[in-house]
Amino acid sequence: MIAVMFYLNWRFTLIALSVAPFLFTIVYSYTRRIKKASRAVRKKEGEITSVVEEVLSSIRVVKAFAREDYEVRRLEEQGLEGVEVALRARSLKAKLTPIVDLIVAMGTCLVLWFGSRLVMSGSLSAGELVVFILYLGKMYKPMQELSKMTDTYSKAAVGYERIEEILETKNEIKDARRALRAPRFKGNVEFDHVSFSYTPDTPILRDVSFSIKAGQVAALVGPTGTGKSSIVSLIPRFYDPTSGAIKIDGADVRTFRQKSLRQQISFVLQETMLFHAPVWQNIAYSKPEASREEIIQAAEVANANEFIEKLADGYDTILGERGMTLSGGQRQRIAIARAVIRNTPILILDEPTSGLDSASEKLVFEALDRLMQGRTVIVIAHRLSTIRKADVIFVVQNGRIVQSGNHDELLQRGGLYSELYELQFNSEESVDIR
Repeated sequence: MIAVMFYLNWRFTLIALSVAPFLFTIVYSYTRRIKKASRAVRKKEGEITSVVEEVLSSIRVVKAFAREDYEVRRLEEQGLEGVEVALRARSLKAKLTPIVDLIVAMGTCLVLWFGSRLVMSGSLSAGELVVFILYLGKMYKPMQELSKMTDTYSKAAVGYERIEEILETKNEIKDARRALRAPRFKGNVEFDHVSFSYTPDTPILRDVSFSIKAGQVAALVGPTGTGKSSIVSLIPRFYDPTSGAIKIDGADVRTFRQKSLRQQISFVLQETMLFHAPVWQNIAYSKPEASREEIIQAAEVANANEFIEKLADGYDTILGERGMTLSGGQRQRIAIARAVIRNTPILILDEPTSGLDSASEKLVFEALDRLMQGRTVIVIAHRLSTIRKADVIFVVQNGRIVQSGNHDELLQRGGLYSELYELQFNSEESVDIR
């Protein structure tokens, strides 16, 4: 098309193209600014969504402390900030199209002015001028359409950036090039001079060594923040040690594929995560192919079948988000049923009875006793009375194993375990709420 315009009149064509640099500069500049504004809008939308999710998930706390007005104000402030950011982005987009149209009009006016002079002088026919103006409109059309698409492009580009950021996040824990599928474990667990830190300047574990025989119940105790949770997180390779090795049945866990390793480890955590799904689906989450009979059997082992059958739709009852429609003890028993149905040789318990009342705690303990039979069990315990029957207890302090032995042995030796036990025992005896 431009070639035809040059053929018709090269001087007109140069005049028409004289505004092109201005058009490209304006479109490029505004595209960058609109993209930046769109990025700010997306960020603010994420912040608003986060506030809403936080308030809804903590609605009991909000009501208990009568903070409804505060949360409403906080959400209103976030909403107003979101409106301001969105208006700035919309304002930029609204300015671009008129500016582009103005530049196009200026280019067209220049051609008309110059062309009319040539027509009046007889150097150009009116027909040729009309044809050129028609071609001129077609030449400017893509630039005008591009300016209108800038907003859509910017939103799409920002959305793609966020997705790309997630997709390109490097997985720090990778399978070895020749990683093997883990065989069925017996359950011997060994830490061999393991050190670990989340950041280079802050060591969490320092030269930790211990071994647990298959079928043993081992407990990790110690003050808060000493590295107990970090120890159990290294076994399924949620993290890798900075030095040393974790071995199962004599083999370094890093020689196994992560998926096959984790398929042989079950968790019952202090904070039970349940999904907005039927009860049966929550239990079968660790084994999607489980039959109805297996699910019910697992619930019976976990002391959960009785209360599940009393729910509105039994095993088909949809649980609310995070299982908030159930009590703490009921959620824990479903978590235990989830571990039962998986039937793994290694079981990790992170203070599973914390915060439960006596009746719920008794039911959970009964379920755990059945679950632990024939497995290697690693328990993180803050209440020492719950792990007196453990085969071996490891006392963790400042990222090191400072004592090990069974309950009676550790009490006889004195030291940190004895101090913690006496402190808890005396505290429980002396508590008096008035």
